[in-house]
Amino acid sequence: MTSFPKTLVLSALVALGGSFAHADNNAPIRLIVGFPPGGALDNLARSVAEDLRTALKEPVLVENRPGASTRISIEAVKTARPDGRTILIGATPPFVFFPMTYARLNYDVDKDFIPVAHLANVPSVVSTGAGQPYRTVPEYVAWIRKNPGQASVGMTNLGGGLHFSVLQLSKAIGVPLTAVTYRGGAPLATDIIGDHVPVGTDALASQLELHRSGKLRILGVAGTKRLSWLPDVPTIKESGYDAFDRANAAYAAFVPAGTPKDVVAKLESAFLAAIRNPRVRGQLDHMGLEPTGLPGAEVTRVMNEDREYWRPIVKASGFKSED
Repeated sequence: MTSFPKTLVLSALVALGGSFAHADNNAPIRLIVGFPPGGALDNLARSVAEDLRTALKEPVLVENRPGASTRISIEAVKTARPDGRTILIGATPPFVFFPMTYARLNYDVDKDFIPVAHLANVPSVVSTGAGQPYRTVPEYVAWIRKNPGQASVGMTNLGGGLHFSVLQLSKAIGVPLTAVTYRGGAPLATDIIGDHVPVGTDALASQLELHRSGKLRILGVAGTKRLSWLPDVPTIKESGYDAFDRANAAYAAFVPAGTPKDVVAKLESAFLAAIRNPRVRGQLDHMGLEPTGLPGAEVTRVMNEDREYWRPIVKASGFKSED
């Protein structure tokens, strides 16, 4: 009887075990989110996950992988097996802006991912403390021109649509506005309420209830149309400045490149059905998100349009991301 070295036997067993692991479809589907629990994107993922469990008849878990401006979560999905069981629930700005602002990325936004579904639009606003002397964007502009030493603007990150919108507004009003970054929407809102920063810009989801309770005041909304939650608040465009016309982001689902077309189609159908669910739509509306439920092709179209719009603005700014 032939004798084999123990190391070879062990290697064979490990390889055999690995092959079974790769063939195991009993692992849960993972929705990867690049933010800590409790935020708007995390809540969206958890709301959708409940429907996916029923539609796909599979366990679906939300896995939070925050850090590095969501690049950790993006890279985790890029390197996952392309079998439809690891799905990024992410915002579109990292796919639009990062290739323009980072000298090097560990992924190619066009080659490494397949958009599955457009889930929601993310309205953004410009707000101030309830006790500040200006109640509209034009009143703020008049005030900041008289007080240029207080031209700081709070935001949660640099290198995104809101940051470049602020730079555009700065150019339009002739006052050098200075970005002040915060680690999240909650600390930013706290400083707006406390008048520690004259104005701030963030997703509506972080500020809607604070506006309704009178703790802060939303001066204007981004985009080109008013929001159903705030019918009396004008767009910043209506106030005379088009700097925020394309500042809003979107939330979407992505899978790794190489995922079979039939798997992508099945996931797309499940996500669109989840967004059509009145329960999910109600939860998103309560959070200040606009549910969409559009095919993955729409994600590609929107991101391409955003890139064309922002590319010359980003280039002219000279901004480069360093984190």
